[in-house]
Amino acid sequence: MYRFLFSSKWLGYFVLAVIFATACVFLGRWQMDRRAETLAEINRVVSNYSATPVPFAAIKDEFRQLDPEREWTQVELRGTYDLDGQRVVRNRPLNGQPGYDVVVPFRLTTGEAVVIDRGWLPIGNNTPGRPDVVPSPPTGEVTVVARLKPSEPKLDRGAVEGQLASIDLPGFAGELPYTIETGAYGQLASEAPAVQPMPTPFPKPATEEGTHLSYSLQWFAFGVLMFIGFGYAARQQARNAAIDAEDEDDEETMSAVGPRKRLAPAPRKNKRRTSEEEEDAILDAQGY
Repeated sequence: MYRFLFSSKWLGYFVLAVIFATACVFLGRWQMDRRAETLAEINRVVSNYSATPVPFAAIKDEFRQLDPEREWTQVELRGTYDLDGQRVVRNRPLNGQPGYDVVVPFRLTTGEAVVIDRGWLPIGNNTPGRPDVVPSPPTGEVTVVARLKPSEPKLDRGAVEGQLASIDLPGFAGELPYTIETGAYGQLASEAPAVQPMPTPFPKPATEEGTHLSYSLQWFAFGVLMFIGFGYAARQQARNAAIDAEDEDDEETMSAVGPRKRLAPAPRKNKRRTSEEEEDAILDAQGY
């Protein structure tokens, strides 16, 4: 009944179903991997973002090589900003708006130097490719609380003088006359004394899981439905083949027996008597 499944046509259908289902499994697992990365990032934000700031001395090794689990950890630093080393970083969108980040070297009282990202600026209207105003950091000794972020990769695009294509700390270090830590930088949370104006502070990272789980389940379901559809099509094919076989058997039987002779219909009995029959019945009843 299902021998047709071994035909080249149906074997081709089966191979296509396997390829489609395999692709669905791959895409579903990819969404699951993205979900795992998202959950790990959410856990880091929940654990570190608002935790009590850690003194620089207790965590300075993270500025040299950042442990991913320590990202967003708040660090307290004391020192001075180097205004001459201030740069703006290009192509930094925030809430869908294009703009810049402002990064400034921060020289600690203990002798080390790190980079602080002080916030975001919108694109300017006066000079193309530059913000209209870059707020200066406070002068003198400052206490800064910043959140750890890893150094960014180097981008294959240039930047005009006073700007960076990305927060590539090794590349930035080559523009400064002193050594800075190149494993991580600090995203500003607060500084004292505070000054105005200030770059726009960064919003807290989102902690919603997103749609990765639903997408992965949809891809897995599509893979299963492909085989269900293949099975349904095969069943319909088998039923149609069975119906065709029954029709062929009936035709063969008819041809072997020959056409049936139609029987003449039996005469119908008249249920109602004629007038002569009624008169005869009356005479019979009277004895004639």
